[in-house]
Parts: sequence; structure tokens; C-alpha cells
Amino acid sequence: MSAPVPTNEPLAAEAENWVDDGADSAFGGSQYGGGSTASIASSILKHRQENGRTYHAYKDGKYILPNDDFEQDRLDLQHHLWGLTLQNKLHLAPVGRDAQVQRVLDAGTGTGIWAIDFADENPAAHVIGIDLSPIQPSFVPPNVEFQIDDLEERWTFSDKFDFIFARMLNGSLADWPKFFQQSWENLNPGGYVEVADSIFPAQCDDGTLPADSALAKWGTSFTQAMGQFGRPIDSAKLYKQQLEDAGFVNVVQVDFKWPLNRWPKDPKFKELGMWTNENFTGSLSGISMAICTRMLGMTKEETEAFLVDVRKDMMNTNMHAYFPIAIVYGQKPM
Repeated sequence: MSAPVPTNEPLAAEAENWVDDGADSAFGGSQYGGGSTASIASSILKHRQENGRTYHAYKDGKYILPNDDFEQDRLDLQHHLWGLTLQNKLHLAPVGRDAQVQRVLDAGTGTGIWAIDFADENPAAHVIGIDLSPIQPSFVPPNVEFQIDDLEERWTFSDKFDFIFARMLNGSLADWPKFFQQSWENLNPGGYVEVADSIFPAQCDDGTLPADSALAKWGTSFTQAMGQFGRPIDSAKLYKQQLEDAGFVNVVQVDFKWPLNRWPKDPKFKELGMWTNENFTGSLSGISMAICTRMLGMTKEETEAFLVDVRKDMMNTNMHAYFPIAIVYGQKPM
């Protein structure tokens, strides 16, 4: 899949806010050739610097979470949280191992950890990870490759896939029906697509999350802001219907819950709550900063002050809040 050429406008307007990615990258070099093409590769391998965090430079502004070391650590921790949720399974769709796959797409691969684990479990599969940020490791299994590209552009893969996987892309895509349509067009007959996401805002079943609490305000304002931005963070509510509308069959939705701390009595949910809390409270500033400063009109200082109370609520075991989690998969008819 060839990467669309980014414009030079952000380079001219905000070059002082961009930083080099560094030498430890799986991209660049001969992949992009020399001359003017090398300068394009150089811009792709830069990051935008804002409020002490770095963000993707390619298609600047499309994705609201940072891509620096702190965020990469959070993404890898979140991968562990998914493993706990699925009892160490990488996915729920009936592919891999017993049902052999040849080509796999990890849409929005992030640090590439899921793609690498899937490739290790399925050595006969060729796994391609796509992301806007060049933050994947250089040394990977021989059956893995990473590409910097925009999933919202027209897909131009030369061969079709047997499995397309997308996890935690809520807030990333503006047109989910288009994503599912492109998935359909790029799947072999009998192939599967699986999407796994959290749903904002946090929910509560027993009235212990007051509507005027900082946590409730945080979730509600974020959901509204991202909806106005055109990249909803409650998009998983519609995945099942959208997959069916795109023509997929055998569509299955499996729901889970991520408690926001250790408030549940059940040991399994208590452990999930511990890791969910670590996933959010430790990186609350990175998760929130771009939304607060770009969309809600807050300063960095105002954001940090607001997040003090949000973090307290997330740690409060008297608030029985949780994030709904939806995993939906469907099959392209044979």
C-alpha cells in the first residue's frame, strides 16, 4: 500500500514544533529512494511537539493522542489489559492456528505489539501493520512489516487479506462505514474483520457516579467534543449494524466491562480494574491534553488542574464506574 504524499504546508507553518523521530526506525532509507522523495520520508519520520508531548506529523492533527515514549508504554500496557480481558487471546474471530490465514492487516497498529504477537503465533501469515506514526520497532519477526499510511485514504493493497484487525480506533476514523466497505473490498471470500473498542463516556449501574463529578464531566465533554470533531469515541455502538450493512455475515458482538479501579468484588474484575486504572490515570494528561487545548479552549495549566479531580474520581472505589467494551467481528461470504 503506497503512502499518499503529505503536503508541505505543516512543514512551512510549524517546522519549529516538529522533532526528529531518531535513528531507531523501521522506515526510511531505500524504501523511499533519494532526492525529493527522501525529504518526504524525512517529514513522515518527524513528530509534532505540543504542550510537552509529541504527536504524529504525517496527516498532522487527525489523531488526538500523543506518540511519545510515555504513550507507547501506555499502549503496551493496554495490550496487556486486552490480554487479561480475552484470557490471553489476541482476537475472537475464528482465524489463525486452526483456521490458517496467509495475509493479515493490523489497522492502526500503534507500537506494533499486536502484529508482532500475531505473527509469532502464526508464522505462516504475513502481517502488515498500518499507522500514522513511525513508532514501531526495527527488529521484528520476518513475517511482519510496518507501513506509514492513512487508513482513511483509498486502500491500494496489491493482494487481499484473510483477516483485518482494528483495536482502539475510536476517535481515529471519521467514516466507519467507509472503513468496513474498504475492508470488504480487501478481504478474500471467507475472510474476517474484527474491531475492538471501548465506549465513552464511562458508565455506572448503581448511581455512584454523580453527573456533576469531574469524571462524568470529563467523559461527557470528551464525547461531545470528539463528536463535533467528526471522530466519535462512542463509535463501537454502531459497529455490528455497520458490518451487516456492508454485507458481512456471521456478525458477532461480544461485550465486556473495564472497571475504572479495584471497586468490584470479583477477583477477575478487580484485576481488570487495577490495570484499567493504571492505563488511564498514569497517562491522563496525554489522553486529555489535545482534546482540552485544541477543542475545549483550555490552556495546558487549566487542563492539568481539571485532571487532578478527574484522577481522584478514577481512584475513588466508591464510584462504581466502568468503560463498556465491544468486540465485533464478521465474515465476508464465501
